[in-house]
Parts: sequence; structure tokens; C-alpha cells
Amino acid sequence: MDFDQADAVNQAIRLLSLRHRARIAELLVPLGLHPGQEAVVLELARTGPMIQAQLSQALNVEPPSVTLMTRKLEASGHLRRTAAPADKRASVVELTDRGRALAEQVRRLWCELAEETVAGLPAPALAGLPGLLTAMADNVDARGARRRGGRREPDQDRGSQSVA
Repeated sequence: MDFDQADAVNQAIRLLSLRHRARIAELLVPLGLHPGQEAVVLELARTGPMIQAQLSQALNVEPPSVTLMTRKLEASGHLRRTAAPADKRASVVELTDRGRALAEQVRRLWCELAEETVAGLPAPALAGLPGLLTAMADNVDARGARRRGGRREPDQDRGSQSVA
């Protein structure tokens, strides 16, 4: 790939990423959420209660970020944290009734954002888009793994990834 094509690809990805994050931030304001918190809510709605470390892996984010987000969601009454039965140092997080109601709102918002993002795309392109984007993310992950000597970071497993 020559530089002009590489620049066009990288700029398009960068621009989409920036605009998508800004738009989700705007849509989350009425719900009292910040970007990233919606992913926590959706993941817990999808999977049910889990240990924070598992949530961190599922979301492909650092544990301190999950800790901060879960504390804020707990303070707002959307989730509860309890000690894990097998390891009292670990916290199990789960949505409250209020959190499950919020998850429904976030699902609607998520659909709205997706519809805005793909508006005007032909159906065949839209059908292939999730696979294409996942393949691109996997390419970046694989390249990074090769640079680390073939090791993949534990949180780079795409098997349970949800969002963003």
C-alpha cells in the first residue's frame, strides 16, 4: 500500500472513531452517563453478574477503568458490587432494577447511533460491515502480538467483546 492510500485509510478510521465517540457522548448526556459506562451496562445486561476482572476482559479495558466506572454506576444506583464468594478481594458486579431499566434506554440509544452511522449504506455493505470491522481490529491485535514476540495480551481476546 502506498502512503496516499494508507493515509486515506488511517484518516478515515481516525475520523470515524473521533466522531462516533463524540456522538455517543452527546447521546449519553440525558441518561447521566459518560462514554464507556454504556458498555458496562450493556455487557452486564447481556451476561448477568460477573467479577470485575472478567468485566474488564470482556470490555477489553484496563481494570482501573472498570473500577472507576462501576463505582460511579453504583453511586447512581444502577449497579451493585458485592464480595465474590470464592475470593472476598474480588467484587461481583450486577445491574440493579434501575440499571436494567437504564440498559433498555441504552439499547435504544445504541440502535439510534448505529442507524445514524450507517445511514445511506447499501444493504450488502451493511451486512458485511461487522465482519469487516472485526477483521480490521483483529489485524491490529495480531500485528501488536507479533511485535510483542507472539504473545497476545489477555484482554485482547475478542470472544466476549461487546462494543466500541
